[in-house]
Amino acid sequence: MLSTFEWTIAKRYLLPARSEAFIFLVAGISLVAVMLGVAALIIVMSVMNGFRAELLDRIVGLNGHALIQGYGGRLDNWEDLLKQARETEGVVSASPLIEQPLLGSYEGRVEAVLVRGNDADDIAGLNDKLVAGSVANIKPGNETIAIGSRLAQNLGARLGDRMTIINPQGRSTPFGTVPREISYQIGAIFEIGVYDFDKAFVIMPIKDAQTLLLTGDQIGMIEITTEDADSVGEILAPLAPKVGNRGIIADWRTINANLFEALAVERVAMFVVLSIIILVAVFNILSSLIMLVRSKTRDIAILRTMGASRRSLLKVFIFIGTVIGILGAIAGLGLGFIFLFFRQSVVNFVQFVTGQNLWDPSVRFLTELPSKTDPVEVTVIVVMAIVFSFLATLYPAMKAASTDPVQVLRYD
Repeated sequence: MLSTFEWTIAKRYLLPARSEAFIFLVAGISLVAVMLGVAALIIVMSVMNGFRAELLDRIVGLNGHALIQGYGGRLDNWEDLLKQARETEGVVSASPLIEQPLLGSYEGRVEAVLVRGNDADDIAGLNDKLVAGSVANIKPGNETIAIGSRLAQNLGARLGDRMTIINPQGRSTPFGTVPREISYQIGAIFEIGVYDFDKAFVIMPIKDAQTLLLTGDQIGMIEITTEDADSVGEILAPLAPKVGNRGIIADWRTINANLFEALAVERVAMFVVLSIIILVAVFNILSSLIMLVRSKTRDIAILRTMGASRRSLLKVFIFIGTVIGILGAIAGLGLGFIFLFFRQSVVNFVQFVTGQNLWDPSVRFLTELPSKTDPVEVTVIVVMAIVFSFLATLYPAMKAASTDPVQVLRYD
């Protein structure tokens, strides 16, 4: 803590006279640099955390935390395995699943689609993702399906239209294999928020999928949701011996390994790169304090002759530099949160001004810029800025404290 004398001197140096306006300008630039560095780190880390969380939530929301995939696309004795999966500790739900890439056609337009056969509970889970229609009529035998919003847009199909699903592996005839084509009514249009899903997925009851694919009572995989996505490997470890050589267990990290590993590497790289902004700001603090010490050398010498201790001068200059860092960190914290709150409006404004599409869902996977602020990360960023600012004050503060009044005032 500063004494009254030390506080008076520090306040005088924080608000210099007009003749020292340049030093004040450099100190102000240092504060702004710290603010921008802290804000940039908070914004980027929050966006990347949000991107990972949103991506995981939406991918897991449709695919579960793990899949038991049968070899050759067929899972033998799946009823017994499904029961064992549901009885595994830590498993919230397990359901049969069929997934097969096929072709979808509507009024001459053809798109590659990914047909998914789900049970009634999984289909009911689409309710909070619907943009049109209802899943109430998507029942076995009704020939009604739900499709992604981007797929509907690409095909030009609307709610209530009939879409044809084409299975190239149809029935054999004397004239060769005839593709199997079945017409389904579009009963619901959903939007997961992941572009690749919304442009390809066609969801129908599992019985209808088995009829379309001519698989009988067979399924291709079992979808599993656990209590904790990050602990899915440990939770499903007891189930691996029961699966045996019938298939493999692939969790969300394995299925999307390249994507999430790239996000992790990019996250670390961005943190390191953006931390350099704070380091630059710290060097500005260092230079402004050195300039202040040099301009106040005579004043410091007089204070020393009047009884000011080296410790007091050391505390004064450390306080000045640290206050600049603290004010910059607080301002950066506020700026970062304001930007995150209006992030989508900022993106839309920049797109409007530049005429460029900065957030193309086909490239970014998600339809909107996400954000998730981690209090621990924010605390680390703010503390890092303050600590760096404190370290930058040590050299000029020690230089001021070591001033020899005899040498300075010898010729005065």
